[in-house]
Amino acid sequence: MGADHTRSAPPAPPGVRRILIVTVVPLILVTLVAAIVLWPRDAPRPEAADEAPRYHGTVTRVVTEACPPNPVVPEGTPTTAEGPCGTVTVRVQDGPDAGQEVQTPIPAGPGAPRVSAGDDIILVPLIDPEDPSISTYNIAEHQRGMSLIWLAVLFAAAIVAFGRLRGLAALAGLAASFAILLTFVLPGISAGQPPLVMAIVGSALIMFVVLYLTHGVSAQTSVAVLGTLGALVITGLLGLAATSATHLTGFGSEDATTLFMFRADVDLHGLLLAGIIIGSLGVLDDVTVTQAAAVTELSHANPNFSRRELYRSATRVGRAHIASVVNTIVLAYAGASLPLLLLLTADSRALGQIVTSEFLAQEIVRSVVATLGLIAAVPLTTALAVMVTTAGRRPRPDGDERRTPDGDGQTATTGDRTSRAPRPATDRAEALRALSSPRTGNTSPAAPSGWPEPDRSTDTTW
Repeated sequence: MGADHTRSAPPAPPGVRRILIVTVVPLILVTLVAAIVLWPRDAPRPEAADEAPRYHGTVTRVVTEACPPNPVVPEGTPTTAEGPCGTVTVRVQDGPDAGQEVQTPIPAGPGAPRVSAGDDIILVPLIDPEDPSISTYNIAEHQRGMSLIWLAVLFAAAIVAFGRLRGLAALAGLAASFAILLTFVLPGISAGQPPLVMAIVGSALIMFVVLYLTHGVSAQTSVAVLGTLGALVITGLLGLAATSATHLTGFGSEDATTLFMFRADVDLHGLLLAGIIIGSLGVLDDVTVTQAAAVTELSHANPNFSRRELYRSATRVGRAHIASVVNTIVLAYAGASLPLLLLLTADSRALGQIVTSEFLAQEIVRSVVATLGLIAAVPLTTALAVMVTTAGRRPRPDGDERRTPDGDGQTATTGDRTSRAPRPATDRAEALRALSSPRTGNTSPAAPSGWPEPDRSTDTTW
């Protein structure tokens, strides 16, 4: 998560570091205490279901044939069964029939896997209730474990090859994020804890671990942490207000309704808010880290920027970033809800009625609230970064700031104006005499054309 910026930020003054420590460390301690208090110790375990065993196998042969006709339907029109029809020969890899070849029907119906020779598949045994000694096999799905492992290896190798040590830190942060979600947030919600509280505490844990692990412990990272935390609070408040104003219940999706059938004690309204906050965290991380780094880079490129100019320049960078991120958020939600959007073309109701229905209003609220949280993160993080970056500048009576003189005392920066120490006064007659005097015959092999030697200063006379 987040953007990568390899230039190390200059160290902040000791006073600024102390302020950041006093601000960030208590927030970390509060988050840790909240996590300990809310840690799910009595999370319900899923009930053991009496599922059929699953065995691995490899397809060796597929034989297709014409489908037999179906019985006459009530209208009296004979039809044929939906295909494909035929048999599949599978070599069983484990279970009681390991090493043997069995025959199964070709999978048919909506969502059925399409198999061919050489495919690794999963078999489910079916026992005849009238005669338990007779069993057959059906193909359930393909084996995907090895394919997912290779994808994970490719993913990790690409990140490490490009990001090197920073890439390793990013992978560790990604693992920490999933660990917090799977061991704290989800079990806590299942145990009956308020989903909104669990999402806020879990997001804070993820933010502290990922940002400091990926980008290092520095003032710039601390600014991004504070900006992300502030934007998360704003996102939570906006989400609470938006869901209350639109009277969303959390039952806007089939998944939520199915969850309620199994776990009626889960607060689906709070779960909706928790999803908005956790979904916004990854993009907020990118925005805040980028803004903090942009302020640092702009200040490094032009130390003459005043605080106002530095803020305006970094905000322009943030505007361009937000313009692209907003499109990313909307397209991400649209891609995840593509079947839902396709229902719009098949629904005969009026467009206004469809848009205001809960299943679509929920997605609109999710996108709008996440975008507003991102927009709030830009000025907040930029202002914090400007204050930290320009700390140590000597204020002027007119409200501008001045950097301390350089080591030679020749340059002083005031706002965006640079003043140099005046040259020593030179007598006018001496200058005219130097210009009118004939060129000396000092030529050397290094300068045969009569030009001065390369190392000779031409300002000596002046």
